[in-house]
Amino acid sequence: MKNNLPFTIFQKKRLAAFLFFILVQTAFAQVPNSYYLPQNISYDPKIPTPQQYLGYQVGDWHIQHEQLLGYMKKVAELSDRVELSEYGRTYENRQLLLLTISSPKNLANIEKIKADHHKLVEPEKSSSLDTKNMPIVVWMGYSVHGNEASGTNASVLALYYLAAAQGAEIDSLLNESVILLDPRINPDGGERFSSWVNANKSNNLVSDPNSRELNEMWPGGRYNHYWFDLNRDWLYTQHPESKGRIQKFHEWKPNILTDHHEMGPNSSFFFQPGIPARTHPLTPKKNIDLTELIGKFHATALDKIGSLYFTKEGYDDFYYGKGSTFPDVQGSIGILFEQASSRGHLQETQNGNMSFAFTVRNQFVTTLSTLRAAKALRQDLLDYQRSFYQEKSTSATKAFVFGGGNDKVKVSEMIRILRQHEIDVFNMAKDEVFEGKTFKKGEAYVVPLSQPQYRLVQGIFEKRTTFEDSLFYDISAWSMPHCFNVPYSEVKVPITLGDKLTDNPFPKGKIIGNTTYGYVFEWDGYFAPRTAYELQKKGYKLKVATEPFTGIFEGGTKNFSYGTVEVTFGSNQQADFAALKTLLQSLAERDGIDFYALQTGLTPSGIDLGSSYFAPMRQPKILMLTGAGVNPNDAGEIWHLLDTRVNIPLTMSDITQVNRMNLEKYNTLILSSGEYATLNEDKIKTWVRNGGTLIALTDAVEWASAKGLSPVKIKNIPNDTASFKPYALAERYKGAQQTSGAIFQVKLDPTHPIGYGYKDQTLSVFRDNNIYLEKVKDPYIAPLIYTNEPLVSGYITERNKKLMKNTPSVVATAFGGGKVIVMTDNPNFRAFWYGTNKLFLNAIFFGSTILSGVRGGEED
Repeated sequence: MKNNLPFTIFQKKRLAAFLFFILVQTAFAQVPNSYYLPQNISYDPKIPTPQQYLGYQVGDWHIQHEQLLGYMKKVAELSDRVELSEYGRTYENRQLLLLTISSPKNLANIEKIKADHHKLVEPEKSSSLDTKNMPIVVWMGYSVHGNEASGTNASVLALYYLAAAQGAEIDSLLNESVILLDPRINPDGGERFSSWVNANKSNNLVSDPNSRELNEMWPGGRYNHYWFDLNRDWLYTQHPESKGRIQKFHEWKPNILTDHHEMGPNSSFFFQPGIPARTHPLTPKKNIDLTELIGKFHATALDKIGSLYFTKEGYDDFYYGKGSTFPDVQGSIGILFEQASSRGHLQETQNGNMSFAFTVRNQFVTTLSTLRAAKALRQDLLDYQRSFYQEKSTSATKAFVFGGGNDKVKVSEMIRILRQHEIDVFNMAKDEVFEGKTFKKGEAYVVPLSQPQYRLVQGIFEKRTTFEDSLFYDISAWSMPHCFNVPYSEVKVPITLGDKLTDNPFPKGKIIGNTTYGYVFEWDGYFAPRTAYELQKKGYKLKVATEPFTGIFEGGTKNFSYGTVEVTFGSNQQADFAALKTLLQSLAERDGIDFYALQTGLTPSGIDLGSSYFAPMRQPKILMLTGAGVNPNDAGEIWHLLDTRVNIPLTMSDITQVNRMNLEKYNTLILSSGEYATLNEDKIKTWVRNGGTLIALTDAVEWASAKGLSPVKIKNIPNDTASFKPYALAERYKGAQQTSGAIFQVKLDPTHPIGYGYKDQTLSVFRDNNIYLEKVKDPYIAPLIYTNEPLVSGYITERNKKLMKNTPSVVATAFGGGKVIVMTDNPNFRAFWYGTNKLFLNAIFFGSTILSGVRGGEED
């Protein structure tokens, strides 16, 4: 019967079987160059092969970053087709390189080519462009996740081929394209991973999935230095790797951007398009059509070498902060590649032993198929990009207005992000009122939709609660003004624009008046915690107002709210108070904080400066648990916040180490999202009883509740009791019950220490879990409670929304002489949730003041 099949099908099956046999054999021996490189062409002998330069064949070892840099620089030095530039440095000071590859003629004229290409996104200039004769721009990005190493190792082969291949085919490709090669997007994670697998490699390769080589230590190489997933940072650009890369992206506006990843070992190979219903509605259908056309080139290339693959299954193109989706809202085509991972050098899988060399080859083959597709579809892709930006918004919303409030620093960061993405931001021409909110000239800003980047503007500002599909590979909401907790309005009427912003200076603070008595500063400013810690570090004692008051300073009076901090001579008689003003001046400029020089401790109204309602602020001495079982993302967000923004030293210790440690030197213990079954609960309880503050976040709340450290009760999620449902829909149904990332509204108590620095009584928070608390009996211990209609933006099932309504988001209670603060939401999500960082920092700085202290001279 087999011989009766069409010969081409039979031949393909024989070929796939033969190639799989070769795969298994080459897993145990060094592969020849012919395994990777196109044959029947010649290669320039002056360009060293990767094997000649490295001393080993690609796939025999995982390339170290210095080796990668060395090879890239050597080829750029020897080839007239390659130019190399540095676009940034990582936190660990590793170079981030971008190689520009094209014909020598194009490289000699590269600045003009770049300028002409950028005109495609400028509607007033693009009509006159002749796309028939324009090079296409293709960005090849590899291994944003450091432990998905086949991409980076394939980039070495890609560079060699593009620099050394000879003949009419490569000449035509280079004449008609500019190729931007980003060989390792995450050098810090990549180095961490390559060091691990190389250090644990045996001469006799071990494929057992239990092998140490194939199970890297926590936190693994996926993340950057601060354990962030850089593939989620393309939109909000909070890290140096992203800031540098996005600057180059906007300089070039590539037509295609590839994003080479890995997935579980038992899969095969994925390329886009993904599931059409999971594409963001702002992405044009033409984008999907072009992606599908490009996909045919990948299928042909993978068929030729007998590799298994799939498409239009899994994954999505919804969140614009991902590398393969970010281009789709900017007239480009983003393409995700996912290769089954060998994780080390060889691994047993359900498809047989998979070698590292095999995974590298698939990534290299699809690199070449992308370039073939780009050349074949060159004018279609150029014309698509031009038409994308020539279209005008049809939305009823004419503009977004934002700004004002009590924190200019957050507004400044919003402006930086918008302007980085070539979004036009304007000053208000005059004071205006929209949706009952007043936006003042000089404090608020306008982002009109009548600009080329209108789709990206909508993608950043929009609130969306209806979706075609209920499954999300990533988050379903990221509305910027809610992330930053900044006043904003959707304007549906024409608005007069002021001047377009051309710079964005940091909003410096100042000292107001002179005094020999003391200073106060408000807690509203984003960097107020950094100011406070700097003063504490210098030896100054601070107190926080737990009640409002009116202060007298030169030129008048001012009302101060809960959370105002004082530093007075009376509390600092042993300190160098004369030097304080000089220090405050530097802090005002650095942190954007205003300091008010009060003339007297007597206030016209409210508490006096010597009142016991000014509670002493304890200098934070913080320990955070890390290691196996702890979510690296959530822990990294805390580390990054404290280390880079607040300048607080953070001790991080693994759970097993903490169980043996003396905890007396710490006054704050943080449990980020994670599993803490092995944590010594008696040790923690004793420490809290003795005055420590325990902060438990997201699913660590379950541990605190189960161990009796917090009185909160976790709601049980009701089981699906339907008598019959199709088995084929089980995975989709269960996936739809997950809250993958959405924005919700809570009622906030600004008089509670957790709420200090906030003025409004509602706040947007972010959640990506299904942990819901029962209502509490004590009305004073839950400063944040979800509203009756909590959903602001994103997806949540009706069942989960019902579980959430009117329940606590934060609960703060005493435990012996200490405090336990639990937070079901993530206040530090991905470093761009500026609006709720203050909740977390308040728990650190003011947690010890909750439900304790001295009131009116009587002990509480």
